[in-house]
Amino acid sequence: MGRPFHRGQPGEAGFTLFEALVAVALMGLILGALGVVTAQWLPDWNRGLLRVQRNEQLAIALDRLSADLAAAEYISANGNDRTPLFEGDEAAVVFVRPALGPNTAPGLEFVRVAERSDPNGIMLVRMRAPFTLLPTGNLSLDRIPFGDPVVLLRAPYRLAFAYQAETGGWKAKWQNQGRLPSGVRFIIRDDRNDQGMVLASATRLRAEMMAPLSEPPERSQLTSGQSGNPAGAR
Repeated sequence: MGRPFHRGQPGEAGFTLFEALVAVALMGLILGALGVVTAQWLPDWNRGLLRVQRNEQLAIALDRLSADLAAAEYISANGNDRTPLFEGDEAAVVFVRPALGPNTAPGLEFVRVAERSDPNGIMLVRMRAPFTLLPTGNLSLDRIPFGDPVVLLRAPYRLAFAYQAETGGWKAKWQNQGRLPSGVRFIIRDDRNDQGMVLASATRLRAEMMAPLSEPPERSQLTSGQSGNPAGAR
């Protein structure tokens, strides 16, 4: 009898060295292409993200300014002066409003919004101080101890104020006018833009632009007389 025929052992399945090199080369080409595409759109993505953040900051600043100025009160600096404390120019404004804040006691407060400089450039800062009557004859706002600074805007944005008079015109300065302005306009400028103005907004103040009227004498007498029945009434 002849010897039985034995089949050879089957080879193990897998990649050859050539196939592995081809796969590595293809992976390198794909990663290189992704790197080129990413390098092209990533700067635009960063610029777009920065633009969105600045627009959000700008919207928050305008909302804060509008709410503050809309709440301005006709309050004099001391008891002997009937002129409301509201002074402003293109770069700063000072006024009195109801106190704002979760840990703030009810009452009034001074608010000052003005530009300041730091190593990073010019910024718009809101500061506050509890309201107290200023000494008679000395209405210098430098005596007010402003604190709690909050940055509203930073470079490259700049903000300029304008104040609306009763006649409807706009003024660059509002001091000793005897009343509150009927409106305040914000002009936002971008230092990187040659044209300057990129946005203008306006807010209207309270209707009580004039001093509150005192109660008529006849009304106060009528109120006091209502505590009892009128003479002759049955």
